[in-house]
Amino acid sequence: MIRSAAAPRAQSGAIVGGVLAWMTAVVFFGLIVAAANPLAAYMDAVFTGARTPLSTVFAPAEHTIYRLCGIDPAREMTWQEYARAAVAVTLAGTAALYALLRTQAWLPLNPQHFGNVTPEIAWNTAISFATTTDWQFYSGENTMSYLSQMTGLAWQNFIAGAVGCAAGVAVIRGFAREGSNTLGNFWADLVRSVLYVLLPLAVLTTIALVATGVPQNLRAYVGVVNGDHVRQLITGGPMASQEAISLLGGNGGGFVGANTASPNLNPDAVSNVIELFAVWLVPAAFPLLFGRMTRNPRAGAALLAAMIVLAALGFAGAQLAEAHNLEGKEVRFGTAGAGLSLTVASNSGTGAANATYDSLTPLGGAVALVNMELGEVAFGGVGSGLYGLLVYAVLTVFICGLLVGRTPEYLGKKIERREVQFAMIATLVFPALVLTATAVAAAVPAGTAVLGATGPHGFSEILYAFTSVAANNGSAMAGLGPNLFYETATALVMLGGRFLVMIPTLALAGTIAQRPTNRLREGLFRTDDAMFVALLVAVTLLVGALTFLPADAFGPLADHVTWRAGQLR
Repeated sequence: MIRSAAAPRAQSGAIVGGVLAWMTAVVFFGLIVAAANPLAAYMDAVFTGARTPLSTVFAPAEHTIYRLCGIDPAREMTWQEYARAAVAVTLAGTAALYALLRTQAWLPLNPQHFGNVTPEIAWNTAISFATTTDWQFYSGENTMSYLSQMTGLAWQNFIAGAVGCAAGVAVIRGFAREGSNTLGNFWADLVRSVLYVLLPLAVLTTIALVATGVPQNLRAYVGVVNGDHVRQLITGGPMASQEAISLLGGNGGGFVGANTASPNLNPDAVSNVIELFAVWLVPAAFPLLFGRMTRNPRAGAALLAAMIVLAALGFAGAQLAEAHNLEGKEVRFGTAGAGLSLTVASNSGTGAANATYDSLTPLGGAVALVNMELGEVAFGGVGSGLYGLLVYAVLTVFICGLLVGRTPEYLGKKIERREVQFAMIATLVFPALVLTATAVAAAVPAGTAVLGATGPHGFSEILYAFTSVAANNGSAMAGLGPNLFYETATALVMLGGRFLVMIPTLALAGTIAQRPTNRLREGLFRTDDAMFVALLVAVTLLVGALTFLPADAFGPLADHVTWRAGQLR
């Protein structure tokens, strides 16, 4: 009788918990959409050179930077020049960060007296932060000096995020212009992204995090004796400012190894919402910025709607998979908070986790994996989420236009052979990187020597790692450890995932910018209604499923079957 009475109560509790989780998600999505519109209007003014409320503060600094660096912001660049500039600033930042990490023991602001970072970890970390991946083969509180955190990692979080932001704006210009061979000036877009967008948002987010109790100081760690009479160190340092730009710039690297699961870095439910909000804020504004700059707000709203649908599907999958799994979850957030964090992190370029991904159920891990396998287009990284979704939009109008016998056009621009070629390159490079690297790692001894598990779960750890770094996400199943093979391979895949997708997309935008616009628009395939949203979501899911399904079957799906068989025994 006790069991029969407890079962309905447990079921009722699960239903109530599920309803509350969805109510929280709906409110969160609503807040994101509400904030995205004014931010998009502000960014439109920034990147079109109009005066903004912050021009009085930042315009003198902007013009000083142009003068000192010899930049003519009015000089337009072709897509090739734009791409070369983006690669150049990334490689220069990588070299500078590597040098800083290799010499941090000799420099000030090192209260814990950490030594120089080893060459292989410094190499991996420098590339990781320069590509917004922030994959970490180290524990930040035990490895990085305050100077490395503030002038190395935080600086790269600004610059790498701004590179993605600038590329996203350039791609939008390609769709907005006609008869043009240029996409804007990379250096001007980079400076404006940092000064007018990321810096003000980072200051506001830092203040909000400090108000919730996140440390912001330069003091050494505090030694205490806990209740078990064991001495331990409580981390401090410039944590709030590092976390703010890490999340806003689509980076995600944690000041400490536990990342946003750490009570210092994420003290309570309020700080958790602030941090999740920061992750999606700028990526959510980009579709609406697209609508404003192309003078087609409905098209921008359609792209944002597709992002929301894809993210909602991911949240539903996370809730179903993790509803009764408390392992690896923070009790102050619960499974609902962990599920929302999983959705936000894996559907973005950030990857900051408030739960342990190696403790997810196999299907929970599959949800995070699929979110990244789609190219992180909902909401994706800063700028990169939008241009990734635009690639799918081009493929959607091409496929569906041919199926119904209508001219493949997007925003009145004809989609022809050259555009489809660039779109397919941008789409296929990502799975080629992931699957090739995974196959090599699974076949060589060095790739299996540092796994935390064997069998399907071990394969899932490998697949997840290379999907994460190729998507410039940085989240990880912690069972996979570092060695020279992974430190080298993941760094190379990070670079490929960043630029072998960005460059073809800039080429696509450069080609479309040259096309005239069909202003009659009669008999064309609609790209701003609910039908297009549904088709765009379907094509995105279909391409991801067809590409990665065999690998997923060997990894998380086979892991689920094994896990369920163990439960039944």
